[in-house]
Amino acid sequence: QSHLTATLLTSILAAVLGSLQIGYHTGNVNAPAKIIEEFFNHTWRARHNQSMPDHSLTLLWSLSVSIKDFGALLGSLGVKFLVDSYGRNSILIVNGLSVAGACMMFASKASESFEVLILGRLVFGLFCGLVMSMNPLYIQEMSPTNLRGAFATLNQVSFASGILVGMVAGLETVLGTEHDWAMMLSLSLIPAVTQYLVLPFCPESPRYLLINQGEESRAESALQRLRGRADSVLAELEEMKEEAAHTQSGLTVYEFFKKRSYRQPIIIVLIVNLGSQLSGFNAIINYSTRMFQAKFDQAKYLTLGVGAVNVTFTLVAFFLMEKAGRRKLLLTGFISIAVCNLLMTIVDSVLRSLQVLLVFCLISAYELGPGPISWFIAAELFDQPGRPIAMAFTSMLNWGGKFVLALLFPPLLKICGAYVYLLFMTVALLAFVFTWIRLPETKGRTFDDIAEEFRGAEGIPLHNKTGFNTFT
Repeated sequence: QSHLTATLLTSILAAVLGSLQIGYHTGNVNAPAKIIEEFFNHTWRARHNQSMPDHSLTLLWSLSVSIKDFGALLGSLGVKFLVDSYGRNSILIVNGLSVAGACMMFASKASESFEVLILGRLVFGLFCGLVMSMNPLYIQEMSPTNLRGAFATLNQVSFASGILVGMVAGLETVLGTEHDWAMMLSLSLIPAVTQYLVLPFCPESPRYLLINQGEESRAESALQRLRGRADSVLAELEEMKEEAAHTQSGLTVYEFFKKRSYRQPIIIVLIVNLGSQLSGFNAIINYSTRMFQAKFDQAKYLTLGVGAVNVTFTLVAFFLMEKAGRRKLLLTGFISIAVCNLLMTIVDSVLRSLQVLLVFCLISAYELGPGPISWFIAAELFDQPGRPIAMAFTSMLNWGGKFVLALLFPPLLKICGAYVYLLFMTVALLAFVFTWIRLPETKGRTFDDIAEEFRGAEGIPLHNKTGFNTFT
């Protein structure tokens, strides 16, 4: 059992400032939508002496919101190159994209150009795709086995906190005004600059130094700084050397998808991520104000409630992750999401206030398991060469799912009405069944031990194995 050191805590908190920025830009465009749409219209009028047609304005706004997710999808493609070439601490290099994106968004108002705002969100999107893969990778490789899952959940805690801060900053009573909205969009520069001040003093991942670079002395000194105790340093070094002995160096994307021992983990990552992203949570986060607006006067404040519940339950997951384990939390989350979606369909036409309660329940079920675990489970299921590609794959699935849902939810809601929630329910149930049958528990096990499960023959009947029982 390793204990917590100041260096370890500082490194992890500095890394998760990246996801705080991403959360901030996810939450801050919900409330001031009308004001920014008016800026688009004003810019168009100044150029063409006429107002922008309504349908064009709606399309342009949808593009402004979803282009961040599209940028993230593109950003994911660069993960493997960056973390293998420049190390796991290359978050610093990527931070430049966040700074550039925030500056462009800030400059869009002064330059009277909505194109600059959209481009700023695209550049910021590239940052999102890279950082949401690099953070869990860096955190998991830095953390001792007994704290690995809890620390990886901090990434999601930071993301959810960013969403809440963004929602508050976007309120009319705060900064979501005609005068201040551009400044509101630039506030993510504060955590970005903080990262530039702190991260250079944080150590590189010892696993990267030993297994990828073969630099044992540097890996040992990094571990010494992170663990503080000589006995845990030596034990961990031995475990890394054992993993290094089992791994091939240099792995192409083609080899990754062809390798027999990776097939099972790839399918698990695919189902867990798509199950999380397409089970309705993202639709609620993106369109909560509009969903509530149709039925309540104080929609903005209900949306803040969504943000607060989001943060609360990521914190609950943080404390439960190393006690309950990944399997139990995922299974509980998926089945609860399915039940919430079923009830949403039933009560849609009957009780409005009950629907708000169900939205809160669905969000808490998501953040209890599927939300945080879907981002880091790939880092636990793969060995060192496969981990960067697996994290890029996770990022593409997550951002791709968000992008598709942001685009398709409004038309689906028009066509299917409340029955759209039945689609989400089906996805959550499929993910539940697959997780039950196939996902091993990774809590408290070394990376090499987990990889060993998949290294034998393919398709091991996991549920029959000792220590793999559903609820052990």
